[in-house]
Amino acid sequence: MLPKLNEMNNDRFVLKRKITEKYEGILLREYVLNELNVSNRLLKRLKIGGKLLINGDKQTVRYVLKTDDVLKIVFPPEEKSSVFPEKMGLEIVYEDEDLLVINKEAGIPTIPSKLHPTGTLANGIAYYYKEKNIPYTIHIVTRLDKDTSGLVLVAKHQYSHSLLSDLQRENKIKRMYRAIIHGSLDKKKGTIDAPIGRNPDSIIERMVRDDGKRAVTHFEVIQQTGAYSEVKIDLETGRTHQIRIHFSYLSHPLVGDDLYGGKTEKINRQALHCAEITFIHPLSKEKIQIVSNLPADMQIIIPGE
Repeated sequence: MLPKLNEMNNDRFVLKRKITEKYEGILLREYVLNELNVSNRLLKRLKIGGKLLINGDKQTVRYVLKTDDVLKIVFPPEEKSSVFPEKMGLEIVYEDEDLLVINKEAGIPTIPSKLHPTGTLANGIAYYYKEKNIPYTIHIVTRLDKDTSGLVLVAKHQYSHSLLSDLQRENKIKRMYRAIIHGSLDKKKGTIDAPIGRNPDSIIERMVRDDGKRAVTHFEVIQQTGAYSEVKIDLETGRTHQIRIHFSYLSHPLVGDDLYGGKTEKINRQALHCAEITFIHPLSKEKIQIVSNLPADMQIIIPGE
């Protein structure tokens, strides 16, 4: 286990580093941007509401680093969240100083919206933070649709959120989904490469269309019955409703997904579950891999896992 690299100071996140010989003579600005991967946006906030301390003394980004300097970055206070705390039975499957992973039930929206102003995962996290005296706002990194179950990654503070968002943009946060679809696929393994855009006849639906954004879904069949197939899915891109649209496009919609042609006799929501998440922890550099079993409502449809 690596030593703690951060601490709290008056409810602010503090990052601490000892400068090695490798970085002797470079500007503090270059170290913060290139070695610590602090974004330009966050660095600007640091200059206004945070502190850059070398050996306890405040310095500017033009400071020239020396071997054995001790750098402390005191980040600005977190912006106060407007999400109302609501007690909720969160299933937290991983937690450390910088992030947590929650196994979300189907039927719970990830974040508040006009349609669902309360009762969301974010409301439950707000209550948990309040109960545990965690002084951060809520930074959801990977969202799931309301009726999709499974693993959701949450950053605890603005620095880990910035780093995890970078990993997500670089497709370095790998999420494996499991779905149950109608019928049997001709190929046991393959890739769906079909662009997705809005359906002009709906404010909710998307569809495969030539002028849409590129969307790539990799799949592998785990098991099949006469009526249903369970598939393992890896996303190369992350378009809204991508999995649901792509399998509907193949004429094998997700069971329960009545928005895209699935039938609801077996389940009253799309049979889709985020079953695994894998990434390199942005601060400790440890590999994090979390697995979640299929929920009961999906296991009933095609038992045998």
